[in-house]
Amino acid sequence: MIIAIDGPSGAGKSTVAKAVAKKLGFSCLDTGAMYRAVAWRALQDGADLADEEACGRIAREREVSFGHVAGDPVPRRVFIDGDEVTDAIRTAEIDRAVSPVSAHPAVRKALTAQQQRIGRSGDYVVEGRDIGTVVFPEAAVKVFLTASDEERAHRRVRQNADRGVGSLDFEEVLADIRRRDAHDSARAAAPLKPAADAVHVDSTGHYIEEVIDMICAMAREAGAR
Repeated sequence: MIIAIDGPSGAGKSTVAKAVAKKLGFSCLDTGAMYRAVAWRALQDGADLADEEACGRIAREREVSFGHVAGDPVPRRVFIDGDEVTDAIRTAEIDRAVSPVSAHPAVRKALTAQQQRIGRSGDYVVEGRDIGTVVFPEAAVKVFLTASDEERAHRRVRQNADRGVGSLDFEEVLADIRRRDAHDSARAAAPLKPAADAVHVDSTGHYIEEVIDMICAMAREAGAR
């Protein structure tokens, strides 16, 4: 079974997806980390982020993989061609680089193929921006998770502080979130939008546990054990 969780940056997709995966005994696939890994590799290689051919080649030729702790469905480490990038992909520099890289149709096509190969090997909670519309349109459960711009910026700042990476400036983070929303929604390839049959969930002002329980209930109704 596939549970697809889509939504804009900072909506809490990663936190919710990991918790849902743990509760249901599913594996968790962080597609955003895959795009971030390609963006990191492009920067390391000195590639022009606007060069679709160069970025697409990286996505086709460099395998993104995840490291798991035994018994834990949530990946703890991220690799691209064997190089660990777990912390390196969570910086403000990558926040800025990932949108132009992920907008390239060649990058999206290559990573979609990687995601489908991984996801179809078992029961997965998959989060991103086009999971229910492009990557797994057959997903048993589809959720479009949102929150207000300000709520998302506050969450991202707290997350950055906890990780020790990324900006702690609220206005900077808020501006970046709004920029990414506009960029991701307007791109030609797999724009950010809810699937027609997705359930819309606005987490503004709600405890995250409420959202997690709601999605788990939906999964069980769809046949999850």
